[in-house]
Amino acid sequence: MTDMFADEPRVLPLRMWREPLPVLDEAGVARVHGAALDVLDRVGVVVRSASIRAELAARGVRVDDASQRVRLTRAEVEAALGSAPSAYTLAARDPRADLALDGRHGWLSTDGSAAEIVDLDTGGRRATTLADLAAVSRLADAVPEIGFLWQSAEAGDIPVAVRPLHELRAQLTESSKHVQLMTAVNAFQAEGAVELARAVVGGAEALRARPILSSFQVSLSPLTFEGGAVEAAVVYARAGVPAGFVAMPIACATAPATATGLVVLSHAELVAGVTILETLVLGAPTFYGACGTCMDLRTGLVTCGGPEDLLVQMASSQLGHAIGLPVSIGTFAPGSKAPDWQAGLENGLSGFASLVSGADMCSGAGLLYAARTFSHEEMLLDAEAWALLASLARGLSVTDEDLAVDAITAVGPAGDYLMEDHTLANMRRLWQPRFFDRRTWEEWEAAGRPDAAARARARVRALLASHEPLALPDGVPAELDRIVGSFESRAGLG
Repeated sequence: MTDMFADEPRVLPLRMWREPLPVLDEAGVARVHGAALDVLDRVGVVVRSASIRAELAARGVRVDDASQRVRLTRAEVEAALGSAPSAYTLAARDPRADLALDGRHGWLSTDGSAAEIVDLDTGGRRATTLADLAAVSRLADAVPEIGFLWQSAEAGDIPVAVRPLHELRAQLTESSKHVQLMTAVNAFQAEGAVELARAVVGGAEALRARPILSSFQVSLSPLTFEGGAVEAAVVYARAGVPAGFVAMPIACATAPATATGLVVLSHAELVAGVTILETLVLGAPTFYGACGTCMDLRTGLVTCGGPEDLLVQMASSQLGHAIGLPVSIGTFAPGSKAPDWQAGLENGLSGFASLVSGADMCSGAGLLYAARTFSHEEMLLDAEAWALLASLARGLSVTDEDLAVDAITAVGPAGDYLMEDHTLANMRRLWQPRFFDRRTWEEWEAAGRPDAAARARARVRALLASHEPLALPDGVPAELDRIVGSFESRAGLG
């Protein structure tokens, strides 16, 4: 039987919607941006790093060491934003998996840092390990809808001080796609990550030319940056590694109760991070990442999937692009605890919001329970949703072949197209699902009434058993081990 998926691309982009669907009009974008700049000028942000504050003060930025407060003027912000590149490439070990952040493509990542995983054999929850991250990374390497990798499963069995280095080493081994490191949150860990990436590509200049690694740091809402996070961003930027910022405020808890107020706070934090980075490392590639949500008023947990979340995603994409930066937004990661109706609805709406907002990076696939728990099956179901959206985003073509006038003329009234050459030539262009069940009721019952998650689970097992990632060059694995060992010694673990 012919494999209908044999010609899949290495990575599958979401082509940008012709015109992103605005949730803010032009005046609204200006008002939100102006409000954020007002906050940064009047209130500022806390930066818990004396060395970063000293560098900023030396460049004329207003710094109050007693309160650890950094205040930014409109002129400082505009100068910084003007120096940040609006487009660049996230390179991969396999050049076929390079990702252009060019405003015309959207790329999906795995979601990140789950401390729990749904065990593939038992179906129960358990703590995640480094072996889990390695397996998930190999699975993501095999799935064309996944463009780049976050650290989906936390390496909970590795000491925190060097955990990101073990995670990165595993991902560089198990996948040849781009890795976006979210867990190295201080300068020590960032230095180790840079060394590992340099060892893979062949040195400092090779990494600067083809950054197979990018990174981001998360602000601590409201209006705070941990010192190590900003120091790590500077280490990355000085090595030529794209260093973005992600804000994750929660309405009613760490952000105002209104969705627009949350967006103002998020925008202020992201603009502050980018301004600080560009002030210290002029021209550094960076990006604008927004994953705001709301507190559920019944449980005190986060909503992850409500309408406000979608509006925040879409508004953030508008704002990030309005200031000239590539944009990363939260996509998928439902509140549901299983790959069920709730997850399908939440993720379908989230994916469509990402499509019509025109985000460059959509993160990410595979998490359930409000981004707490990783599920292999959910990652493949999310990838299926992405493939459907990518097909939708292509729109309709109006070539002679697509208009099919000759075929319509040949068949005429009351005929059918089953045996037409035109049908044979074009039928495989129609989108085909892996996990939707389109069989007859009788066939479905005879198979034991399997659901989409069961079909995805079987596919997971097959891919984990068969997929072999592109091997690292000779000598590189040993060098990666040496680097990790040296940083373990520096951390007092060797």
